Amino acid sequence: MPSQLDTEIANVQHALFAPQGMFHTLPIRRFGRDLPAIAAAPPSLAHYFAQFTELQADKTFIVDGGLRLTFREVHDAARAVAGGLVEGHKLQKGERVGIAARNSANWIVAYMAILMAGGCATLLNGWWTGEELVHGIDLVGCRYVLADEQRAKRIEGLEHGAQILPLLHDCPPAEGLAALTAKGGGAGTPLPELTGDDLATVLFTSGSTGASKGAYSDHRGVVQGTFNYLAQSVLMLGVLTGRGEAPPADQQPVTLVNVPLFHVTGEVPILLQSYALGRRLVLMPKWDAEDAMRLIEREKATYFVGVPLMSFEIATHPNRAKYDLSSCVTFAAGGAPRPVEHVERIREALPQGFPIIGYGLTETNGVGCGNFNENYMAKPNSTGPASLPLVDLAILDDDGKALPARAVGEISIRSVCNFLGYWDNPDATKAAIMPDGYFRSGDLGYLDEDGYLFIIDRKKDIIIRGGENIAAAEVEAAIYAHPDIAEASVFGLPDEMYGEVPAAVYLAKPGRTLAPEALADFLRQHIAPFKVPVKFWQVTEALPRLGTEKVDKRALRGKYTAEWEAGKARA
Repeated sequence: MPSQLDTEIANVQHALFAPQGMFHTLPIRRFGRDLPAIAAAPPSLAHYFAQFTELQADKTFIVDGGLRLTFREVHDAARAVAGGLVEGHKLQKGERVGIAARNSANWIVAYMAILMAGGCATLLNGWWTGEELVHGIDLVGCRYVLADEQRAKRIEGLEHGAQILPLLHDCPPAEGLAALTAKGGGAGTPLPELTGDDLATVLFTSGSTGASKGAYSDHRGVVQGTFNYLAQSVLMLGVLTGRGEAPPADQQPVTLVNVPLFHVTGEVPILLQSYALGRRLVLMPKWDAEDAMRLIEREKATYFVGVPLMSFEIATHPNRAKYDLSSCVTFAAGGAPRPVEHVERIREALPQGFPIIGYGLTETNGVGCGNFNENYMAKPNSTGPASLPLVDLAILDDDGKALPARAVGEISIRSVCNFLGYWDNPDATKAAIMPDGYFRSGDLGYLDEDGYLFIIDRKKDIIIRGGENIAAAEVEAAIYAHPDIAEASVFGLPDEMYGEVPAAVYLAKPGRTLAPEALADFLRQHIAPFKVPVKFWQVTEALPRLGTEKVDKRALRGKYTAEWEAGKARA
């Protein structure tokens, strides 16, 4: 049965999505068929930035330590840097420009400038090792990489095809991005005309077959994804207005940015949507629950988003009562499942707000489902219904046929927001995008009679550690690179803090010995720290095999999960 909130949402949707409504749609040809696109959305991100800079102008946009910048100041800085890329560095439309840096105001200005200059913003994972960064750089053929000191040192001495340009933090954009304007060009340099068909972004996603793949999108996909998020925000504002619970019209929305901007959650729903919302972004260089509470109180933050662990840390922090968190009315989570028992604990500890959750993927530009407020409390193990007006959500069998309610199949999403493919990987693209345009997520789930999505498992061999995807095959490949390894298998273990953590079982070659600590040290030289297993089991017999001669990972996971849980119970 639809809830009271469902009914209220449906009433507001009717007004917003009607032919004359704010978010009415028109058909556009995409993936060989007509799909809805929000008519009011501008054609490119450059147009989007310009349009909303005029509306938001002198509101504070970014708080980064002691640096406070307005929307206009950020846009003006990006416009000057874009001119430097075009005139001084001769950047051509569609050329890939990597960003390898932690979150900062200058990361945001650099991202905007690349897009305004017609380049393709390539968001390199700031947690990668030097080898992983080089893989991403060369995979998509970055011409330039804007790197902060820490990431530049990681790739120093490694061969790659990009020119490294320094990006500095904790200083005004004119200083932090001076290398981009040093060869000439600036605010007066003509910039290329962009359309929705122009290449916009590459984000990296861990696949079950190993190394990260580059998911690329055009401007239309990213802008439409941003507007679909905006539609959801305006929708909920309409519901609250109808209840008489809407915030004051002159209150600026404020959110902490504690997830990496190189992830789709940081990029689209947080950064890009904030331009249209006029929302202030308060950057946190490093996650710390007490620092987050201090900033919520100081900046009067209204919205909190992060991996599920983060809001739970705030709710259970021993010093929570020392801080006034009353301004924050939403505690959102994404990137990983939130344990059901956490939902009620967050609601009880932070009664002024509601926990909410979303489901989307890099390949969908973050767009998918959302479960809000009372509906989330009623169905805490659901990620909610499809996000309208753009998302077409289906549960498909192996033949691509839609399944009825309650039947388990592969969660699949079709929308104008979806990515176009994996860079230089047609086989992976063909496997992920069906001829009818559905992206097959690799997640298994079902829809209930109300259209709410329940995720129950993954088809892909992926471990989700605190919102960060880890391909088991990639970690296994890194283990096999050690000369003493004969066999290895990597899988996820349940963890209260991170949801899952990677673990490994390995067999050394005859006559060899390899301590777990030595193997961990070896892996840290080749893969990012978050991918290194937290637990190793060394065995003396061959790993169990299936009839196909593949390692029986299900049996290994069951056996060692039981040992893991028993060990925690004894502790």
